[in-house]
Amino acid sequence: MSLQSFGFFGFLLVVAVVYLHLPQRLQSVFLLGASWVFYALAMPAMLPVTIAVAVFTYLCGRGLAARRGVHKTAALRLGVGGLLAILAFFKYNGAFAADGGWQAVAMPLGISFYTFAAISYLIDAARGDCEVETSFIDFALFLNFFATVTQGPICRAGALLPQFKAEHRFDAARTVQALRLLALGLFKLVAVSDVLGLLVDEVFPNYSSYGGPMLVLAAVFYTFQLYFNFSGYSEVARAVGLLLGLTLPENFKTPFFATNFSGFWSRWHISFSSWLQDYLFMPLAWADVSGATHGRLTRLPAEVCVFTVFFVSGFWHGNTLPFVVWGLLQACYRLGEELLHRRLGKPKKKAPARVQWAKRAGVFALWCVSMVFFRVGSSPAAAPLTVGDAFRYLGGCFLNWAPARFAAELYAAASNGFYANAIMVAAYYAFTVLVLALAFYLDARRAFAFKNKPAEICLAKEKHRWAVYYALVIALLIGYIMQSGGFGSSGFGMYAGF
Repeated sequence: MSLQSFGFFGFLLVVAVVYLHLPQRLQSVFLLGASWVFYALAMPAMLPVTIAVAVFTYLCGRGLAARRGVHKTAALRLGVGGLLAILAFFKYNGAFAADGGWQAVAMPLGISFYTFAAISYLIDAARGDCEVETSFIDFALFLNFFATVTQGPICRAGALLPQFKAEHRFDAARTVQALRLLALGLFKLVAVSDVLGLLVDEVFPNYSSYGGPMLVLAAVFYTFQLYFNFSGYSEVARAVGLLLGLTLPENFKTPFFATNFSGFWSRWHISFSSWLQDYLFMPLAWADVSGATHGRLTRLPAEVCVFTVFFVSGFWHGNTLPFVVWGLLQACYRLGEELLHRRLGKPKKKAPARVQWAKRAGVFALWCVSMVFFRVGSSPAAAPLTVGDAFRYLGGCFLNWAPARFAAELYAAASNGFYANAIMVAAYYAFTVLVLALAFYLDARRAFAFKNKPAEICLAKEKHRWAVYYALVIALLIGYIMQSGGFGSSGFGMYAGF
């Protein structure tokens, strides 16, 4: 039951109606039960793991409250170390599987997201940034809330836990905001991301059969596919929260309009990048390393901290070499940017528009290159690709640029991935152009006209908002039709397994 499936809409309607009419003392109990049902429908064998993580973290948190000084530090290390060990086991045990030997254990959906939320809770509780939660029901709901458990955003306990203790009732204005955001998120998921995926999933496994223009197009399409899938999912999750009276963090703020990688990472997967900033980069940057370096250094150089953060980010996404290369590329981009700024000076804040757009194009091109490695790392186990395939793919982008061949490959890719009919192939590309134009029009309006205010507020302030609403809904319906009902049994999205 994915968040864009028809089954989920029925589930959400029942949950919202019951939840908003229950007495306050029963609301968290009911919502936790609904969240566990939601997870069990997707991966019943792994529901005990999610519950066990919640129990373990809850007990560690209570242990923090009962201890002081060295004993409190030991309890924190036990909790964080235990969570990292659980995460590492499920993410990387498959690397040790061999014929007749170790049997790989499946990775629970969303384990990277809820273990990171659990780690942030323990660290915040130890620092005094949030209270230690005494109610197991509320704490388990914080980790296992059905809108966030499989694909984030990574929530902070200090922001979300107090909301579960408040009474929530139906509010018409809030519900309208939720419906706006739901329409936008589903449009991104179904009409944009899933439709682009029809072509991407045809080209990448068969990249050696295509020329340079088609490979470039597929890489760009995948970049858009991943962005609109994950940002769309995040907006659906936020819409679910709004419907129930809960405020979840924004996860994307028009990253493709950033003019440098520093700005890009402040807008891309914000809950994850801010987690890395607060719980990895800052501790590394402020750590006293004089003992380990025999007094030669007091603090680690900022470059080392940045490199470590992005290297860890690559491993977080997967245990294969393509993800490691992806993380290394992000480190090179970010460090290269800093070195350029040191040599040439900080760029002017009010540079000419042509300079700004040239910088955006450069950031986007470099990001697309890294996305080739990300897509190769995400290839299914039945048809795995290697880092060598990624380099060959990039090399193929410079070959066979004959216009006639490109036209033939455009037709072949769409007919193989979508529908073997000339009219339908033309309709596929026409629809793709239209939905991408609408999606980027809304992103551009949000970035420039509304200064990156929340998406639901930007939609409400659109001058021709009703035309936009109709366009979103119509495109969404066409997207469902193009995919024969909309991926109701295909899992939880592209990021659910990370």
